[in-house]
Amino acid sequence: VYALYDRLTKAHPEILFESCASGGARFDPGMLYYAPQTWTSDDTDAVERLKIQYGTSMLYPISSMGSHVSAIPNHQLHRLTSLHMRFAVAIFGTFGYELDPLALTEDEKEEIRDQVRFMKKYRQLIQFGTFYRLQSPFAGTETAWMVVSEDKKQAIVGYYRVLQEINAPFRRLKLQGLAPDRLYAISGKEEQEYGIELQRAGLVLTDASASENRDGRNEGDYLARLFVLKAVD
Repeated sequence: VYALYDRLTKAHPEILFESCASGGARFDPGMLYYAPQTWTSDDTDAVERLKIQYGTSMLYPISSMGSHVSAIPNHQLHRLTSLHMRFAVAIFGTFGYELDPLALTEDEKEEIRDQVRFMKKYRQLIQFGTFYRLQSPFAGTETAWMVVSEDKKQAIVGYYRVLQEINAPFRRLKLQGLAPDRLYAISGKEEQEYGIELQRAGLVLTDASASENRDGRNEGDYLARLFVLKAVD
């Protein structure tokens, strides 16, 4: 396989080749030399992808993981997840869409336009920032991770809750990689907090602010929230 890739990439250096963990069953580190992007799994369900992408990130950079927003009901599980959750998971990878645009509503098309604008705005941060795993999907129904720019001036936090609990406790999420003495503005929140506060006391999750869902809900199953942090000069 390496020999074939070597011939192909030398003959066509202008082509970006992609390997496949599913069809090709090859996602070993050596493949990244020839194909810097790998289709991480044929399982595109957003909930399933939390474990797939979290586990893959233990060894591979998120910029190498193929991740798409797919159609619902999911073709394998028939699960229904919001367009926002599918997007919030897929952006921590190479990002793309695999669905029929003709089947989308006008509201969904507008939401996708917003999503693409968001990805283009923060593409550099996501692809080249430092990725931190904050909460494992293998330990419960919640997952959290974040990416921080090299200069620690920007960060994006992804928080996901698969199942809603009854009388859930107050929650804070302890962040990583921020500059302790820098003050950060946080999207969706009025207050600003220092990096050391966010890392030791944590980012408040159970507050009265609206979630990143377009309908404004902050409860229920399959919840996804994105927080953009920017250092205050």
